[in-house]
Amino acid sequence: MTEDVPARVVALFGPTASGKSAVAEALASRLGGEVVSADSAALYEGLPILTAAPGYPARLVGIVPLDREMSAGEYQRLAHAAIDETLAAGRVPIVAGGTGLYFRAALSSLPLPPPPAEGERERWGRVYDDLGPEQAYAQLAGRDPAAAARIHANDRRRVVRALELAEAGSSLAPVRDRLWSEDVRHPTLIVGLDPGVEALDARIEARVAQMVERGVVGEAQAAWAQPLSTTARKVLGLEQFATLPVAEAAAAVVTATRRLARYQRKWLRRLPAVATLGADRPPEEIADEIAALAGPGKRLPRH
Repeated sequence: MTEDVPARVVALFGPTASGKSAVAEALASRLGGEVVSADSAALYEGLPILTAAPGYPARLVGIVPLDREMSAGEYQRLAHAAIDETLAAGRVPIVAGGTGLYFRAALSSLPLPPPPAEGERERWGRVYDDLGPEQAYAQLAGRDPAAAARIHANDRRRVVRALELAEAGSSLAPVRDRLWSEDVRHPTLIVGLDPGVEALDARIEARVAQMVERGVVGEAQAAWAQPLSTTARKVLGLEQFATLPVAEAAAAVVTATRRLARYQRKWLRRLPAVATLGADRPPEEIADEIAALAGPGKRLPRH
């Protein structure tokens, strides 16, 4: 039988430039909360302009050196610790981000594979390159048919990761099977923010222009000159702003960010038990609405 319990965690998901950081800040002041980032790029230090890091204290922002590899499993351990410490301090964790897998990892007990052992990813990458896509994929199909069924042979990154996990006795398949479940570690109010495609496109263009004005080119070039992990190199806009003429870089980043935002909107539609709010309003107004949903006396279905 379903039992109602008070929400202990508030989670905000939305596409990039949907206003999550501003709403999270306003909500934290209303609920006595602390913001926990669920953004894979914001984890890295030295990139506050490029990653649009919040201008207020938030957990899991700017804490990872640029030469360190990160995985969803490693992030999950950090996020669970941050959420539990916030709860233990009598404050409300406000999980805010747009990286879908990280967002679900923070909220759920979904078991994620451990990060690769040192040198393993490179070793399996060489196997893929030596054998070629078809033969490497055939090897994966023999080791882990369930994972192979979810991956195309030409998707080098995922085939390599699946082979690496199969060798370690794990699999990508269980993560996929439970990714869209309603499993959460604590009673959670999940809110989606969506200003609509046209508003998002305009906001993204304005955000990139503001990044340029604030000095993102120098920030990116300084970071690019350092030793970088594979995951840090993938931070959207880093390579473009570090290596291309500024106008060309800005146009490329706008295009890539709009593509990402559309992907994130698909995630939003698939999130379980989510209350989606229009984000074409002032953040304080949205925060008031969320606070009313999560305030004293409000109860949510137990997941």
